Amino acid sequence: MFSRFFAKPDPNAPPRDIDHEELVQAMRDKSCVVVDIREPHEFAGGHIPGAINLPLSRFRLELLPEGKRPVLICLSGSRSGSAVRYAHSNGATEVRHYPRGMNDWRARGGPIVR
Repeated sequence: MFSRFFAKPDPNAPPRDIDHEELVQAMRDKSCVVVDIREPHEFAGGHIPGAINLPLSRFRLELLPEGKRPVLICLSGSRSGSAVRYAHSNGATEVRHYPRGMNDWRARGGPIVR
């Protein structure tokens, strides 16, 4: 039952999380697309410039944009964590996760648009 908690991470598994500096650099390089999975009213209240809104309530892998690595974000990282686990378990291993969410983005002074 507890074996997965104590198991060593699979060294061949793709990394899921992206930290603040990596996200800023990927946005600067235009190598990612931020996918905000909060609901539309939350997204309208402020989001990362250039982010697209794909609410978790309607999340489907085929709706993710193509051509750039998707980075999922929500308010605190919980919903986007669920979505990235779903994506990876269904073969979309290129999907990344900003684990501390918009709360962290704002706290670090990241730009916001409304």
